[in-house]
Amino acid sequence: MNKTYYTRTHEWVEFISESKARVGLTDFAQESMGDLVFINLPEVDDEVIVDESFADVESVKAVEDVLSPLTGIVSAINDDLLDTPELINQEPYEAWLVEIDNITEKGELLDEDEYKKVLSEEE
Repeated sequence: MNKTYYTRTHEWVEFISESKARVGLTDFAQESMGDLVFINLPEVDDEVIVDESFADVESVKAVEDVLSPLTGIVSAINDDLLDTPELINQEPYEAWLVEIDNITEKGELLDEDEYKKVLSEEE
C-alpha cells in the first residue's frame, strides 16, 4: 500500500491505508528552499483542505506555504520537526510533516514518472 505520490507544488504523499496518508516535502522542495530553520505545523484534529495551506516552512531564504494534497483530518504531526526542522533537509522522504486521516478528497497526485516530468519542465 505504501506507494508514494507527488504534487506539482512539491509535496509527497504516502498512503498508509485507503483513508490515511503521510505528507512531506520532496527533495526538490527542500533543496530549492535551502536550510530550513523553522516549521509551523497544524494541530492534531485540524481539518486540511486540498490546495489550501496547512503549514509553513521558513528557510534562510524565505517562508513558504505547504499546500495540502488531501482533504481530511490531521491525526498526527511530526513533533521532531518543531525542534529540528533541518531533518527535512537531511531526509526529506523520512521527515513527514503530518498524517491525514478520514481522507474525503485527493488533489492531483502524480506518480514518480509524472513528477519527474514536472521537474524536468522546471529546470
